[in-house]
Amino acid sequence: MPSESNLRVRLCSRQFFASRIGILFYYEDTPDQGKSDEDVKKDMQAAHPMDRLVCGDVGFGKTEVAIRAAFKAATEGKQVAVLVPTTILAMQHNRTFTERLSAFPVRIEYISRFKSDKEIKTSYRKFRKERSNILIGTHRVVSRDVVFKDLACW
Repeated sequence: MPSESNLRVRLCSRQFFASRIGILFYYEDTPDQGKSDEDVKKDMQAAHPMDRLVCGDVGFGKTEVAIRAAFKAATEGKQVAVLVPTTILAMQHNRTFTERLSAFPVRIEYISRFKSDKEIKTSYRKFRKERSNILIGTHRVVSRDVVFKDLACW
């Protein structure tokens, strides 16, 4: 069991990281984006699983809301699976998540049909052994061979 001082350090680190991720966002949140972000955070703190769909037009900040939720979960020791509808979106999300979270101790993997079977298996192995926190991909993310230890977001 972790000591009280270790828990305090982890909590302080989480608070520090959480305060920094918003600062690193290049744009001002739209009112709807800010509300969605707050609603998702509130849902994530509830005792029951979140049941929320964030939707909106292209360019209105859905990805930023997803990044912040994934970041919150990952810094709390959870795993995150980001399920996207297309291979191109998987690649774009990987690039965006990686750029946005590069300053933090969060590891991201993505899978797509453009990766070899060996690369995909390596990504799964890292995720299964908790060497990565966030896995981004299409329907392949929900395959039987993908094993989650402590999944927080889907």
